[in-house]
Amino acid sequence: MSVAHAAPTVPENLTWTGGSEPLKASYGKLMMWFFLLSDTFTFSALLVTYGMIRFSQPAWKGSPSDFYFSTQHWPIPEKVFEAVPFLHGISLPLVFVGIMTFILIASSVTMVLAVEAGHRGDRKDVEKWMLWTIVGGFTFLGSQAWEWGHFIHGPEDLSLAAKQLVDGVMTPIEGANLVRNPYGPPAFADLFFFITGFHGTHVFSGVILNILIFFNAATGVYERRGHYEMVEKVGLYWHFVDLVWVFVFTFFYLV
Repeated sequence: MSVAHAAPTVPENLTWTGGSEPLKASYGKLMMWFFLLSDTFTFSALLVTYGMIRFSQPAWKGSPSDFYFSTQHWPIPEKVFEAVPFLHGISLPLVFVGIMTFILIASSVTMVLAVEAGHRGDRKDVEKWMLWTIVGGFTFLGSQAWEWGHFIHGPEDLSLAAKQLVDGVMTPIEGANLVRNPYGPPAFADLFFFITGFHGTHVFSGVILNILIFFNAATGVYERRGHYEMVEKVGLYWHFVDLVWVFVFTFFYLV
């Protein structure tokens, strides 16, 4: 004759009710962290690839003052990115990209202020700081578009451009694309377009999300919900984009 065994009882304080939040993180914030982790792997792979290709290519061995563009050695970033809008013909190495970096970091500060305002439930301050974050994002994208345009155009003085053999004659390379590069090896242009373009796509996506958050805040959506958690979730994404740019800046413009 079989004997029925009672199921073991579990103390009530050890059961999960489904409403608990691990580490005080809601489901939405947890999923955002998972997404950012996966995106971290993608950017890490791109930057590691850049590093491997960069150090597999010959480097310039002379002094920076004697540097010249050639497909035979990797270019010095200060010689490539030295132009600034409205200051034609003046060499200001990395000044413009430094300004771009400052703008993006400043937009991260305004996003922090928007999140803080959301915690206080201050709708007007959320709108104000989200608007400034959007302005910062668009300014960065406009600056990057100018930099791309300048890079694609190539050096103003063609005599400074790298040269390639055309019909037995060494001819200056005009304009940069995915096939040729007047600043050096074609891989330099390929990596520049892909890595900065991939990051720029993230910034553009972040700006669109920020616009949606601003619209919802302005129409009182979060006020009716009783919390501004969406501002915090999008803020995590925006801070991630800013942090990634610091690494892109370091790898591409300083190394």
